Amino acid sequence: MSPAAFCASLLKWYDANGRDLPWRHTCDPYAIWLSEVILQQTRISQGTAYWQRFMQAWPTVETLAAATEDEVLKMWQGLGYYSRARNLHTAAQQIVALGQFPRTLEEIRRLKGVGDYTAAAIASMAFGVTAAAVDGNVYRVLSRLYAIDTPINTTEGKHLFTRLADELIHAAPHTALSPQGEETSGASLFNQAMMDFGATQCTPQSPLCLLCPFMEDCEAHRRGIAEELPVKLKKTKITTRHLIYIYVRCHGYTTIHRRGAGDIWQGLWEPPLFENQSLSQWPGHLRQLAIGVKHVLTHRILMADFYVLDTDQRPPLPDDYIWVPESRLSDYAVPRLVEKLVEMIA
Repeated sequence: MSPAAFCASLLKWYDANGRDLPWRHTCDPYAIWLSEVILQQTRISQGTAYWQRFMQAWPTVETLAAATEDEVLKMWQGLGYYSRARNLHTAAQQIVALGQFPRTLEEIRRLKGVGDYTAAAIASMAFGVTAAAVDGNVYRVLSRLYAIDTPINTTEGKHLFTRLADELIHAAPHTALSPQGEETSGASLFNQAMMDFGATQCTPQSPLCLLCPFMEDCEAHRRGIAEELPVKLKKTKITTRHLIYIYVRCHGYTTIHRRGAGDIWQGLWEPPLFENQSLSQWPGHLRQLAIGVKHVLTHRILMADFYVLDTDQRPPLPDDYIWVPESRLSDYAVPRLVEKLVEMIA
C-alpha cells in the first residue's frame, strides 16, 4: 500500500470514527499542549475532566505561569506522575518569558518536559507543521501493518518507526476537513487519526481486525501475529518498598512536610514517614490503622502500614514539618497513598 493510499484510507476512517474531544476544536497551542501533558499515562475519560478544570482555573499560559507550584500540584492530584505537573508549571513560565508560545518543532522541544512526541503533536495541531507524533498507538499500528518486530524501546526501533511515520504523514493532504467539519491541516488530522485508530481500532488486545480498512494489507493479520506486536524489550526491574506512616492528631491539628527532590512524589506533602526504620523510639501510644496497604507505581510496589497518634503534646519533629488544622489538610497536595490514609481517618 502506498503512503498516499494509506493516508486516504486512514482519514476516511477518522472522518467516520474520530473522537470528538474538546481540544480538537481549537488551534490554541496552550490548550493543545495542556491536553497532551495531561493525557500522558492517563485515560481520555479521566484526562478530559482534568483538562477542563485546568482550563477553567487557568485559561491562558500566563495565568498558569502565575500560579504557585502548590496550586498546580493540588489541581493535578489524582493523576499521578507528578513530575508532569511540575514540568508543566516550569514550561508555562518559560513560554511567558519567551513572550509567545514557540512555533517551531525545535523551539517547542526545548520546553521543560516536552519530548519528541509531544512537540510533534503540538506543532502539527496548533501550527500545521508536518511532523509525525509517534506514540504507543503509532508504534502498534505500524508494527502490525508492516509486521515489524524491531523492539520499539531501542534506538534502532525509534528511528525506524519515526522514519516510517514521517514518510506517511508527508503523503497527507495539505488541508482537509475534520470530522467536526472544520478545516485544518492534513498533518494535524493524520496525527489525530493515528492516535484514535490505535486507541479504538488497532487495540493492544483483541484488535478489531475484521472491521479494519487495512485488513487485506496488514502483514501481522495475514500471519496471525497481530497481538504479538509491537515488540518491547523488558528492562526495568520492579522493586518493593515498605513504608510506615504516622498520622498525628493534636488538638485538631496534624503535621505534614513536603517531600524533597530525588524520589517519588517530589513536592507533595505527607505525614511522618518511616522507611527501613524502627518505631520503637516514637513517643506515645500508636494505634494501628491498617497493615500492608498496597499501592502500585510504574516501577515500584509500595506496601504501607498506617498508624495514628492521638496526643496532647506535639512531638519533636524536624524543622521542615508544619502543623495544619485537620480541616485544612485538603488544601495540600498529597500522594494517593496518603489520601487512602486520610480517608481511613475521616
